[in-house]
Amino acid sequence: MALFDAFEKRKEQCLSRADLSRKGSVDADIESLVRFINECDAFFTTSSCSGRVTLIDGRFDEFEVKKQNCPWLLVAHQKCQKDDVITALQKSSGDAVLKFEPFVLHVQCRQLEDAQLLHSVALNSGFRNSGITIGKKGRTMMAVRSTHGLEVPLSRKGKLLVNEEYIQYLVQIANQKMDENKKRTDRFYSCLQSALRCEGIFEKSVLESQTRPVYTRRRRRKAMKEDVLCTSPDERAPDREEEVEFDPVVFTELHL
Repeated sequence: MALFDAFEKRKEQCLSRADLSRKGSVDADIESLVRFINECDAFFTTSSCSGRVTLIDGRFDEFEVKKQNCPWLLVAHQKCQKDDVITALQKSSGDAVLKFEPFVLHVQCRQLEDAQLLHSVALNSGFRNSGITIGKKGRTMMAVRSTHGLEVPLSRKGKLLVNEEYIQYLVQIANQKMDENKKRTDRFYSCLQSALRCEGIFEKSVLESQTRPVYTRRRRRKAMKEDVLCTSPDERAPDREEEVEFDPVVFTELHL
């Protein structure tokens, strides 16, 4: 209980803080998803991005483009146009890099089982680079990530390295990736709703089983001690009929 109380306190503190991102608010395309997750008792979001096309004016240092703390010439959370990129490139005085960054979401979870469910949904929705980390203080974090990004240098010390035809080609690729990103994000939202709805039904059945007469529960404990093996639904012991364990991996695979 102490662990859950600490989680609730962290959730309240995190969601009451100001948004410190560059934009200062949740991206419109994932606003409903973020709200849905934060309304669930087992989760709260710590950062998110719906996916974006950016043009960063980096600096070249020892064969590596440094992008940290560099000017952002263009930021688009929707599909962009070639003219938008060309106009932004006119402001470049360094090493401009065009990037597509897919949807990313960081969620703190109440316990490992909750993170595993979220991880399963993410993987089955196409976010193959997702993962779970557990901090020293027992905080369980789940990151929803994918690998279909794009990063291409376009200028060197303010001088354009490519022609407009190539920029048009890159913009088309970035927009295609944006479309695929939107499909995966919508799939993730839909599958997560279904998975949590299924889990809620399971939790409800557990609560209902706790209200059964005492003699029924005693029979079930006796059957468990005898290690009754049920090889098919027809062979299942009658008093163990509702002992169904929810497997999020199987569930999400069935619903894709």
